[in-house]
Amino acid sequence: MSKTSVQIPGEIPARLEDGFARIRRESGLPDAFPSRVLDEAEWVAEVPRLDGKDLTDLPFVTIDPPGSMDLDQAVHLERLRGGYRVWYAIADVGAFVRPGGVIDTEARARGATVYLPTGSVPLHPRVLSEGGASLLPGATRPAAVWCVDLDADGRTVGADVRRALVRSRERLDYAYVQAAVETGTADGTLGLLAEIGALRLALERERGGVTLPTPEQDVVTADGGYRLAYRLPLPAEAWNAQLSLLTGMAAASMMLDAEIGVLRVLPAPQPRDLDKVRRVAAALDVPWPDGAGYGQVVHDLDPANARQAAFLHESRVLLRGSGYVSFNGEPPQLADHAAVAAPYTHVTAPLRRLVDRYATEVCLAIAAGEPIPSDVARALDELPGLMSAAARRSSSVERACVDLVEAFLLRDRVGQAFEAMVIDVDARRGDGQVQLADPAVIAPCDGPLPLGEHITVRLTQADPATRQVRFTPA
Repeated sequence: MSKTSVQIPGEIPARLEDGFARIRRESGLPDAFPSRVLDEAEWVAEVPRLDGKDLTDLPFVTIDPPGSMDLDQAVHLERLRGGYRVWYAIADVGAFVRPGGVIDTEARARGATVYLPTGSVPLHPRVLSEGGASLLPGATRPAAVWCVDLDADGRTVGADVRRALVRSRERLDYAYVQAAVETGTADGTLGLLAEIGALRLALERERGGVTLPTPEQDVVTADGGYRLAYRLPLPAEAWNAQLSLLTGMAAASMMLDAEIGVLRVLPAPQPRDLDKVRRVAAALDVPWPDGAGYGQVVHDLDPANARQAAFLHESRVLLRGSGYVSFNGEPPQLADHAAVAAPYTHVTAPLRRLVDRYATEVCLAIAAGEPIPSDVARALDELPGLMSAAARRSSSVERACVDLVEAFLLRDRVGQAFEAMVIDVDARRGDGQVQLADPAVIAPCDGPLPLGEHITVRLTQADPATRQVRFTPA
C-alpha cells in the first residue's frame, strides 16, 4: 500500500508550511523560472504553431481532479457499427516548445511536474501549462489527436494520430462522471466511458495486466484542523485511466513497427519474487487459483480486509523496477511493461512529463510517413536518464510530504494506543509496518509482528522535525 501525495485544503499551519519548504530545499526543487524562460513562454503562448485538421466540431470534454488547470487530455467517444471510436486529444506542447530552446532546456532540468500540498513545481511555465497549451473549455487549442477504433469487445483494430485544432466543451471531474453513470443520466461520451472502460478492464485482466486496488492517503479538513483519511479511487478514474493506457499501447506499437522511439518498461517478476509472493498468499489465506496470474489474483482483492491488504503491500515487489528505454533501430530486448502486460509508452501527459512530448513527436512523424525530426531523434538517448532522475525526485518529495503530515498530526499523541493491521514484516530486522484505520497512517512498528493480523499498537515517536513516526505493539 503506497503513500501518495496529499492536498491540504484551507489554511496550512505555519509549522507544516515551513516543513514543506524544507522538503523543497532538501530535494533541490527549482524555484521560479528564469526570466528568459518566462519571456519566451509568454510569447509562444500567444503564437503557437496552428496546423492540422480542424476538429473543433467534435464535442471533447476533459475529466480531471477538481480545480485542475493543466489539462493534458480531452476525450470524445462514439459508437460504431460493431465497435467504438475513441478520439483522444493530447495537448500539443510541441506546437509551443521547440527542442533546444530555453523552455525545453529548463524542462529537461525539471523532467516532470512535482506536486506538494502547498502547490506544484511545474514542468513548464504556468502561462503554458495552465494557459495557452492547456485544453481548457471553450478555447481552441492545438492538439495531437489519436483516433483509435475498437471492436465490440474493446480490442484495438486501428489507430492513427494527427495534429489538429480542438475545442473542449466542458471541464468535468471524476465525482461528476461517477454520479452521472450511477444515476443513469450519463449519455454520449460519459455513458460510453463506463462501457468502454469496463471492456478494457476485462481485457487487462485477460492479458494479465495489474491494477492494484490500493487506497490513497488524503489530508482533509475537520473541526477547524486536519485529519488523514484513505480514499479508494472511483471507478470513473479507472475507466479514464484505461483510455490513457489504450493510447500509450497504440503509441508503443507504432514505435516498435517503425523501430524508433522510447518505451516505458517493467521487467517480468523474478521467479524467486513470484515464489515468495505465492507463499505470502498461502500464509494469509489469499486465494490464488491454479493457472491464475498475479494480475488476476489482485483484481478481486479488498484492501479493507487486513490479510488481503497485507498481501497487496507485500506483493508490490513484483512491480518494482520500471523505467524507460529508447531505441533507434532494432527494438530493445525488453519492450513490455509487466503491469500493462504489453508494450507501452507515455504520450498522454506532455504538460506534466517531459518524455510525453518527445514520444508524441515520434508518433506524429511515423503516422504522417515523415522522417523523425533530427532534434527529436537526437534527444531520445537522454530521455531515460532524465526521466529516472525526475521520478526519484518526485517520489522522494511525495513520501517526505506524507511523512511530515503524519508526524505533525500525531505529534501530541505519543503514548496513546491505536488499532492497526500489520501489512509488512521484515524478519531480518525484526520489525514491520502497520496501517492505522484512524488516523490514516502507515508507519514502522517494532516487532515481532503477525503479518495480516489486527493488533493494538502504541505510538512511541512522532517528530515533525525528522518526519519520523514509529509504533510498538501495545
